[in-house]
This record gives sequence, C-alpha cells and structure tokens, in this order.
Amino acid sequence: MRLATFNLLSGRVMNEESGDPENLRKAVRLLDVDVLALQEVDRHQTRSGGVDQTAIVAEEMGAECWRFVPALVGTPGQTWRAAGPGDEEVDGRGSHEPAAYGIAIVSRLPVLQWRVVRLRPVPTVAPVLLRDDNGKRRWVWVRDEPRTAVIAVVETAEGPVTVANTHLSFIPGWNAAQLRRLVSALGDDPRPQLLVGDLNMPGKLPSGLCREWKQLANAKTWPAHTPRAQLDHVLGRGQLPPVVRSEAVELPLSDHRALCVELDGLRAATGSRPAGATAD
Repeated sequence: MRLATFNLLSGRVMNEESGDPENLRKAVRLLDVDVLALQEVDRHQTRSGGVDQTAIVAEEMGAECWRFVPALVGTPGQTWRAAGPGDEEVDGRGSHEPAAYGIAIVSRLPVLQWRVVRLRPVPTVAPVLLRDDNGKRRWVWVRDEPRTAVIAVVETAEGPVTVANTHLSFIPGWNAAQLRRLVSALGDDPRPQLLVGDLNMPGKLPSGLCREWKQLANAKTWPAHTPRAQLDHVLGRGQLPPVVRSEAVELPLSDHRALCVELDGLRAATGSRPAGATAD
C-alpha cells in the first residue's frame, strides 16, 4: 500500500493567488498512491477555479471512496464560519455549500467506516513569529482557524487499517494539545493505525509527544523548493508491515512537498465493498 499526505495550498503554486485544476490532476498522477490524505483543500472557491478539489482527486485516482471534511464554510481570509456535521459529504453525497475549505481522504481501497473528530482552535488571537521575504523575523497577531480530523478504516487483505488525517494549528503548544486529543480519540479504532497530515511540528517532535507512535518517514517537506523542515508526518502504531520506501516529492503546486510511504504486504481485499459512514 502506497500512502501520501499532501498540503495542497488550495491547489496554488507558492506566491500565486489562484490555482490551475490541471496542476492538481498532474500531481495526483505523479503520486500514484492508494490512499491520499489532503490538507488545505478547496471546495467551490474562486481562487481554485470553483471546482471540488476532492472530487477531482478521486476521479484522477480512480477512487470510489472519499470524504471531504470542511474546517470552515466560506472563504478563508474573508467571510466564513466554523463548519459542522451538516457541511460534510461522503463520496460526493451530502452538503454542497457554495464554498468551503478543509481536509480530505481519498482511497482506492474500500473504506469500512468514516469518522470525524473536531479539534478546538485557539479561542483568542495569538502571537506568531513569522519570517518575511528578506529573512527578517517579526511577531504578528493571528486568529487560528477551526481544525478537524477525518478518520477512515480501510479494508486490506490483511485486515482493517485505520488512517487519520489532520491539519493542526500553527501555534506551538496548542498543536501538541490537539495531537494528544486526536491520539486519545483513536484509542478504540482498529489497529494498526496511521496518523498523517500537516502537524505543523518539526522533525521528530510528534513521535516524541506520542510515545506509542513510530515515525515512518523522515524527510524535509517545507518549503517545497528548498525544504528546511519536516512539517508533514506519517506516524504508525500497532503491528505495521515494514516500510519499503519513503520520500518527499516536489509537485507542480503547493509550498509543501508530498510525503509518501510504501508499506509492504498491505494489499486490497478482493470482493469487498465500502460500508456506510458514521461521525462523532
């Protein structure tokens, strides 16, 4: 099984205001994965051509199982509200709010169960240290966005595997609390488990905070052209097969590289069909 996590930057090239859906299609073809976890995903946003990006990814992968989970409804940086269960859709069925932004999982393998975990954002504006184009650092006050996680129990010939995808806060400390909340929520899900996404934490910090979890890939992923840090992660817990290969792949969009992991021995189950969806 080949799995990847990829922060799309809404399908845009770094420092550009709009994205070309054809770049997204090309990126999906280049990755050629069985399970793709996405962050910063647009649905019906003007900046990304008004398309449903998750549907495009599913079409390009030939995947029948996918779920887009909005973190917010509206347009980031403009007018928006926090999303709720009524704004979600499964395999193209459900809400079709004009504009939304969030995360997604797309799977060629059957999905036995879906679940959503909402993660509380920082309740107030918070100071963040940023670096400008000249390399100078400065403190700015920012408002955090709503955060969420989508969990898929994927069927393989060797049994179910749980895949959890999230995009955590960029505010240090708060993202660690969100990570612990998600790990706790995964307690009763089938093992082995994979926790993937843009965790906004560098290096081995995520696995250090979650001692039962093993870091399955070590590669710098941000910024895409000259990566300095690994913000995107694939963590594993339980009896996982060996990692055959891992790599950070630069693609024709985004400011992140996609992080790919290939696991030996996890094959598609024959004759299986996806089941219904649940959420918490």
